[in-house]
Amino acid sequence: MESLTYDAFIELATADPAVVGLVLKGSRAHDSMATEHSDHDLYVVLADGAVTDLPRFTGHRTSRLDLVIVSLAEFRAAGMPGHERYALARARVVLDRLSGGAAESGRPAESGGIAEILAAKARLGVDEAFRAAGGWLDGYANSLYRSVKNDRDGEPLAARLDATDSVGHLLELLFALDRRPRPYNKYLRWELARHPLPGWDGDTLLGAVDRISASGDVAVQRRLFARVEAAARRAGHGAVLDAWGEDLRLMRPQ
Repeated sequence: MESLTYDAFIELATADPAVVGLVLKGSRAHDSMATEHSDHDLYVVLADGAVTDLPRFTGHRTSRLDLVIVSLAEFRAAGMPGHERYALARARVVLDRLSGGAAESGRPAESGGIAEILAAKARLGVDEAFRAAGGWLDGYANSLYRSVKNDRDGEPLAARLDATDSVGHLLELLFALDRRPRPYNKYLRWELARHPLPGWDGDTLLGAVDRISASGDVAVQRRLFARVEAAARRAGHGAVLDAWGEDLRLMRPQ
């Protein structure tokens, strides 16, 4: 079915009353991110218990069209939790029959059932975000501490590897503090430019992350940790940090 195009499938799916939603994710759902190599990643949402022959397209994947066909119940659960959460958080509604109408192809709906499901995925619950942030903060401190200690002890490779590990934990933490799923690395710059993290300059943060990933620069790591520590304490995570005791001195600016 290599010849099946996105437009042809949209027409087919829209004509099927079993389809209650069509959701576009990936590069084509992010303004200015699509390239000549970008395919169309499409969720096809079927009414629970609906009878249709569309499941014959399950697993369809070509260089132009990638289909995920799910029931409405499965769609509600997708990415909750899971790696798919960010993709759906920034997805675009193509068709939304739950709200009694269709969104224009490729453009986000203002409201409606499918759009509301996506909005719920884009926002972590208060308790969920607090628990996640506490875990990522501890992981970030752990990798940072190991990096700085390895640098001190003359283990530059280990120091750089731990510094790189710390960046992943850091990004998860910062987005969890804002009750958002972390974007995929490909979309990090896009996300920060369009949806800044409160209290952070996106370019400055990316510059620090780039420097740390490339060199494990201890001074940069410590300066960044000072800002993160302050933000984490304001958010109520002081106990996580205090559990590190005297080791915090090694992480902080000297």
